[in-house]
Amino acid sequence: MHDVGGLDGFGAIDTSDDGAPFHHEWEARVFAINRTLLARGLYNLDEFRRAVEQIDPAEYESAAYYERWLIAIESLIARKGLSADV
Repeated sequence: MHDVGGLDGFGAIDTSDDGAPFHHEWEARVFAINRTLLARGLYNLDEFRRAVEQIDPAEYESAAYYERWLIAIESLIARKGLSADV
């Protein structure tokens, strides 16, 4: 799912850019949570990327960029039993 090079049917690509790093406040919070958990060493960037890649393809396709981050963070927290530590 994560390597779709050469595949068709995904629609037009929106190339407009308003320059804003986040479009909703919750996106900035998810970004900050991820940075904090990485900085604390609770997981590393490779683990985070793998968690994103392990999202069910249908859920991945329907989720926005930072929703995928949140899904990955939640799965890492649950998998590592960190909910009481965070």
